[in-house]
Amino acid sequence: MRSDLRHIRYFVATAEELHFRRAAERLGIAQPALSRAIQALEADLDVALFVRTNRSVQITTAGRVFLDGAREIIALTDRTMEEARTAHDGRMGELRIGYTDFAIAGALPNLLKGFQERHARVTLKPQHGVTLTQIKRLEEGQLDLGFVTGPITRDGFDQRVVQSEAFRCVVADSHPFARRDGLQIAELAKEDFVHGSSTDWQHFYDYLLPICRRAGFAPRIRQEAFNTAGILGLVSCGMGVTVLTERVCSALAPGLVTLPLLDVDERLVTSAVWRVDHLIGPARHFVDYLQDLPPAR
Repeated sequence: MRSDLRHIRYFVATAEELHFRRAAERLGIAQPALSRAIQALEADLDVALFVRTNRSVQITTAGRVFLDGAREIIALTDRTMEEARTAHDGRMGELRIGYTDFAIAGALPNLLKGFQERHARVTLKPQHGVTLTQIKRLEEGQLDLGFVTGPITRDGFDQRVVQSEAFRCVVADSHPFARRDGLQIAELAKEDFVHGSSTDWQHFYDYLLPICRRAGFAPRIRQEAFNTAGILGLVSCGMGVTVLTERVCSALAPGLVTLPLLDVDERLVTSAVWRVDHLIGPARHFVDYLQDLPPAR
């Protein structure tokens, strides 16, 4: 078969104009070339698509049937080509995003919503993971972006701070501290702590341990949990106190009380991180979106 999509486009223009000269002008080609293309298409189909006279051009019954299908072919082809260009430009596809408890309790939901409003054809694939797990997945190409406890100092990575939070102490409502308006960090020296494991929560401990050491003690961690929900659940049972961040503590379950640490000025930073050599497709658009936002406070 000699005919191709170009011949089908020529046919549609001719069928709509029912005039070879006008169709040729519309297509930007010479009239003889158009006539030869239509003849080739008719020969391939082995049907007459037009009835030609010196005065008029009329479409045949077979031509009308072919016109309906030809329009569908052109529309599908144009749509497929546009989708291919869209995918190549990163305006559609999947975006695999890691997040910590601190990120999902804070800025991340609004960030994802804002990005989705701009790029509705990108499918977001959020995945929970502690900072160390996200860094490993980024290195192995299993994530496109991570929202981690930062800052991150690792070759080949770039980042942008998306939120900064104050620390808070959380106790059970039966604890003597529960009736206080605030605490000095040194007052926690003799308390049992509930926290995440020192391995999984390494980046959080990089904040917590120096704060405690400055006050002259190391936190006495008696119970460990996988995530903030588990930590808070153990605290509510009276198994110890914990130090988390203000956004995680903004909607505590009944039985828990949050207290400001009056002498702690440090703030926990959450950063969006990505591999510099893997900033392609939707990830590139997400980073551009983040760079357009005002700096985190």
